[in-house]
Amino acid sequence: MKARLPQGMGKGPSNNMNQMLKQAQKMQDEITALQSDLEQREFSASVGGGAVDITINGKRQVLKLNIKPEVVDPDDVEMLQDLIMSAFNEAVRNLDETSDAEMQKLTGGVSFPGLF
Repeated sequence: MKARLPQGMGKGPSNNMNQMLKQAQKMQDEITALQSDLEQREFSASVGGGAVDITINGKRQVLKLNIKPEVVDPDDVEMLQDLIMSAFNEAVRNLDETSDAEMQKLTGGVSFPGLF
């Protein structure tokens, strides 16, 4: 008499492990592609009612900086500095929010410490 194994049994744990490794590799490839895509995107912010506009890329490099002449006051350099910092920080926040949302979609909300 032959022994029958339940369906799905007999394939062994190595088949299951191989499938998990394939899924992990696929997710890693998708994450790498997403990170590359994000590095190419541009993220902008405007502060002070449009007084300062900044555009950065996904590598957090400043691509464009526009300052309206009326906010350039030699007697109030600190205000201009604050506007530029604020615009840059807002653009970085936009980048981070987009990156987090895209990663959440990709990973289904599972967090992988050290990856992102």
